[in-house]
Parts: sequence; C-alpha cells; structure tokens
Amino acid sequence: MTTDDDTPVWLITGCSTGLGRELARAVLERGWKAVVTARRPEQVADVVAGHEDRALALELDVTDAGRIAEVVEQAEATFGRIDVLVNNAGYGYLAAIEEGQDQEVRALFDTNVFGLVDLTRAVLPGMRGRRSGHIVNVSSLGGLVAFGATGYYHATKFAVEGLSESLAAEVAPLGIGVTIVEPAAFRTNWSGPSMQQSPVHIDDYADTAGARRATTLATYGHQPGDPARAADAIITAVGAAQPPLRLLLGRAAYDIASARLDSLRAGFDEWRDLTRGVDYPERL
Repeated sequence: MTTDDDTPVWLITGCSTGLGRELARAVLERGWKAVVTARRPEQVADVVAGHEDRALALELDVTDAGRIAEVVEQAEATFGRIDVLVNNAGYGYLAAIEEGQDQEVRALFDTNVFGLVDLTRAVLPGMRGRRSGHIVNVSSLGGLVAFGATGYYHATKFAVEGLSESLAAEVAPLGIGVTIVEPAAFRTNWSGPSMQQSPVHIDDYADTAGARRATTLATYGHQPGDPARAADAIITAVGAAQPPLRLLLGRAAYDIASARLDSLRAGFDEWRDLTRGVDYPERL
C-alpha cells in the first residue's frame, strides 16, 4: 500500500511504553499515519488495532543498522514517505562514573546516541529529496543539567543535544526542521523496569551517587509528568509555524533549566577577566 495524500506520516521509535506509546496513539487518533516501532511489536498491537489502514507496527532494535534500513524502506514503500521522525528509544543507567562497566556503558551509547544517528541518516535522504520533514530527538532535562549517579546517561543526552544543534543548522536550508525534546520526570518506565544499573557499589560514593540511585528508583510510579500531555505538546510544537529547536517538558524542566542558565552566567561572569585574558594581545 503506497499513499501520496497529504496526511502526515510519523515514524516513532520506542513505542512499547511511555512517551513513544502515547505519541503513537495521539498521531493515530488525529487520523494521521504512523510507523509504530518496538523491539517487540506485539507490545504495540493494541496501539495500531483499528487503525490498520494508517498504521504499521514494525520490529526495530535501533542498535541494528541493517534492521533500520529495512524499516525505513518498508515505511517508504507503504506510505510513500516519512514526514516526521521521532527518535524516542532510549534508557537510563545508574552508576557513579568509577562504578560504570564498559560493556554496559557502550551499550547505552549504542542505543541512546548511535541508534539515533543511524536512523536519522537513514531517513534524511528522503526528506532532502522532498525538501521537507521534521526530526524530533528526545533528549532529557538531563541533556542540559547533570547529577550524580546518572553521568553516563547525561553523557548520551549531552551528545544528542550537540548532534541535534549541528543537524538543525545543516538541514534548515533544505526545508527540514529539528526539535530537541527535554522532559523532566514523566510517569514512564525510565526509573523503573527499563532502568539499568551497575552492580558495582563503592562505599566512598554511598552518600552521593549511591543516595541518588535510591531516590531515582523511588520516583517510579510517582513522577509528575503526564506522557499523554507530553505527546500532545510535541505534536503542537512540530506543527507550529516556527517549531522550537528545544522543547522543555514539565514544570521541573523549566525551573531547573532556567536555574542552570543563571548558574552558567554567574560562573562565566565570575571568571570573565581570566577568560578574556588568554588571547594574543591586540595590535594597535
């Protein structure tokens, strides 16, 4: 089935739970088309039920580059194009930096960063050819502010921030938009079943990273953010006449990110003279 009407086509990763699931539902409820992906497509069968003429549920592990190519090809063959890509798949990892284990850290980057990159590169040729499209990269408040115990997760999200800024500059002249989504704590599985953590516990970090491990896990099921409202907010932002480069989601995201800006400015100003004094002297 190939369609060439004006109904937007969304490809969303990580749809089995949380934000991805709610976003897929919201897209389909609006009468749009959606490629709904998950590592276990049976987990999204209820999302696409009743929308089989506009929905395509596909298996996708974003660390599998070959499968990414197949999914993009199948999506374009079915719907003719991909208008909006949402790179949502990802997970967290709890460990002090010294406690991090190499294999697990590399797996985290493979999903949160390199999977996002590979899927973006697979979708861009079609968007460039049409001179239209939008890429939504789900980062985190943790892509702007870092705390103990989640340093490796922050590193992946800081990478997403930088990649997305560069991508936005590169594709804007081609008619393609980029939005970085930065949620605070939302009622998803991030701090629960999907959270990974190092089995290594070093006593010297018990009061810092160790304590925050416990408080992070304790938030599961009580997070203030509503994924359904977040999905609606993303759709609103993408559909705006001038979509934002960054979209903070949640009161805590706005408050903490704003405080971060103030802290950065204060630190810059405190060391201004030393900072500005390291250039070669100006010639008269």
